[in-house]
Order: sequence, then C-alpha cells, then structure tokens
Amino acid sequence: MNVKEYMAELGRSARSASRLMASSDTGQKNKALLATAKAIQSMQAELVSANQKDMVAGREKGLSAAMLDRLELTPARIATMIEGLYQVAALPDPIGSITDMDFRPSGIQLGKMRVPLGVIGIIYESRPNVTIEAASLCLKSGNAVILRGGSEAIHSNTALAKCIQQGLAASGLPEAAVQVVETTDREAVHQLITMPEFVDVIVPRGGKGLIERISNDARVPVIKHLDGNCHVYIDAEADPEKAVSIAFNAKTRRYGVCNAMETLLIDQVIADLLLPTLKEKFDSKEVKIRGCDKTRQIIDCEAASEDDWSTEYLAPILAVKVVDDLDAAIAHINHYGSQHTDAIVTENYTKGRQFLREVDSASVMINASTAFADGFEYGLGAEIGISTDKIHARGPVGLVGLTSQKYIVFGDGQIREP
Repeated sequence: MNVKEYMAELGRSARSASRLMASSDTGQKNKALLATAKAIQSMQAELVSANQKDMVAGREKGLSAAMLDRLELTPARIATMIEGLYQVAALPDPIGSITDMDFRPSGIQLGKMRVPLGVIGIIYESRPNVTIEAASLCLKSGNAVILRGGSEAIHSNTALAKCIQQGLAASGLPEAAVQVVETTDREAVHQLITMPEFVDVIVPRGGKGLIERISNDARVPVIKHLDGNCHVYIDAEADPEKAVSIAFNAKTRRYGVCNAMETLLIDQVIADLLLPTLKEKFDSKEVKIRGCDKTRQIIDCEAASEDDWSTEYLAPILAVKVVDDLDAAIAHINHYGSQHTDAIVTENYTKGRQFLREVDSASVMINASTAFADGFEYGLGAEIGISTDKIHARGPVGLVGLTSQKYIVFGDGQIREP
C-alpha cells in the first residue's frame, strides 16, 4: 500500500469512527480517558525508554535546544499528561447541550445544539505530549482524530499510541477514533490536508514554516497560529516587584514555547529604575538583550534591529524597547505582535482596562505572566493548540473549540404559510 492509499484508508476508518463517537455517551468517553491515564502510569518506563531513543537520534541530527526541549518526556511532563487526562474526564461534556431556546412568532421553538466537528487531523513537531493532549480532547468532544507527529518523535508517539489503544479497548470505543500515522514519509502530511471527504479540520502545531506550508496547501479548514511574538509592557505606574517577577518568568520559565515573552516594552518614566535590575536578572540566566537606543543608554546590550521587534526567538534572546506611554506600547504590539498573548503590568485600573480593550490578541493579561496562556492553566484540562484566528476558535482551543453548533427546531404541527 502506497502513502496515498494508506492515508485514504486512515481517513475512511476515521470517518466511520466519527459517527460512532458522535453518539457515544459521556461515561464511555470518560472511561477511555481514565484507562489511558492508567496505561501511561503503568508504562512509564517504556515511555521514557522510547523517548530516549528519539532524544539520542535528535542530538545526532543536530536538533536545536528548543526542539530537544519540546521532544523530551520528563517524569514531570508524563505526570502532567496523566493529570490532564483526569482533568478532561472531569470536565462537563459539551456534546448535546442545548442553548438559546426561544419561541418564534410561528409557534416553533428554536435553539442550538453543540455537536462534534467530525474528523480532526493534527500535525505537530517534536512534542510527544501533544499525542495525549490531542487525543483526550478529541475523544471527550466526540471527534475522531488522525495524529501525524514529527519523525523525530516516532518512538515516543508509537509508545503513547499503545496507551491510547488500551484506553479505547477498555471503553468499547472504536480503535479508529484515535489513529497515529505510522509512516514518517512527508507525503502523508500532504494527503492528510487534502482529504476534505474524510477530514473536517486540520490543526497544525509546530514552527512558523510548517504552519505556513500547511495553511497554504490545505484543502481542509485550518485552526492555526503562525508564531508567538508575545509582549510584556511595564507601565509607568507598575509595581516594581511585580514587574520584575512577571517579566522574568514570562521569558525564562521555558524558552521554546509559544507563550514566552519575546519583547519587553517599558515606559520611559520607569525605565531608569527597572532596566538595571532586569538586566541583572536576565544575565543570571544568560539571556541576551537586544535593545533600542534608549535602552542602550541605560544598560549595556546589543542593538536591536527592525526585525527583532517581530521575531519569535524561542531562545534566551529578548528584545527590549523603551516607549513613551501606554498608547505607544499598544501601537507597537498591534503592529509587530502575532496576536497571541500580551500583558501589561500596572496598578492603574483605567490603563489596564484600555490595554484589555485595545490590544488585538487572543489572550490579553493584566499583572500576570504570559506563561499562563495555556489550556491547562485556563482549566481546559489540555489544549489542542492556540488559535490566533478570529473565526470559530480563538486562544487555547479546548473542548468547546472542537465542536460546532446546529440549529434545532421543536414544532407541534406548524406549517409555513405562503
């Protein structure tokens, strides 16, 4: 069987499974999630061993530090996957919920019912935990899913697929509800994104280049974000201790993630006070600062180029700009940002409200680290990705983001008059 035939077979199986998933009850779905968690718990040694094969191969191939960080399955990350499964199982099942019921003048009663999207294709690089996050959310929301991980994580994803299959078997749900593409041939990606007869939505997770290619070539709707050029703006009326703590965490908690701060904006009124302290903190983590002219007059750092303001580094590099005021900060973010996550540090309620209202991003925060822009932290249990689109789903995409709605009508013999 060639790749085209193989992917078509996966698609047909997924389409059939999606119909069964749409009618499955909450108990069945939760049983599958909890059984998957139990399987991961019992197979931890096997998972770590499989992941180490990928890590060794990744180092030999010269993968970047950011990619290797995403690839690694640490005990803490395995524990987070397990906790995520329990959280998703505990979440309310959105499928079948009816809202907006209202009587029309004709006498019919009209409402909306939440339904699965159908078959979802997930394409991702490096992070094997996505295999579990995506599977859990698709299962709970009544969808079937085809998972195509990167070749660098093939051993990890194969091992995790065994855990998922155990969960499906234990609950009586169709095995084809979650399918992991077993070939590393890149042609599989092309086939997956050009099968609208089998696949309803594509969710790419990875670098900007991957997402751009998929968005350009897909014949299936795509839920996406291209990059995470996130900002923290320290206002003139910020609490200095909060400002330093938030900025430091937003940048250094993890470098290779899309919610990491890439540009720090600081009001000129407070720049002289805070920049030396911030530089000392960032120096302790060997973060290289690239600053504007005003920044370089206050601290010793490299000069920032025009490109730096729009770059997602995914590395210990930070662009810093001193701005005139809140309006200048908002203008900078809306011009250079990627509409992912941006935060303001301020004790002025009015300024905070203006920032929330005028910054055009999927997540906007006051006095909190951008690192909180995450489905797990938002109480979604896990996320299938971050969307910076403005249609259907925006921000961390959890259960509700993987559903649609259909109109339902209750009548009692009404007919429409001419």
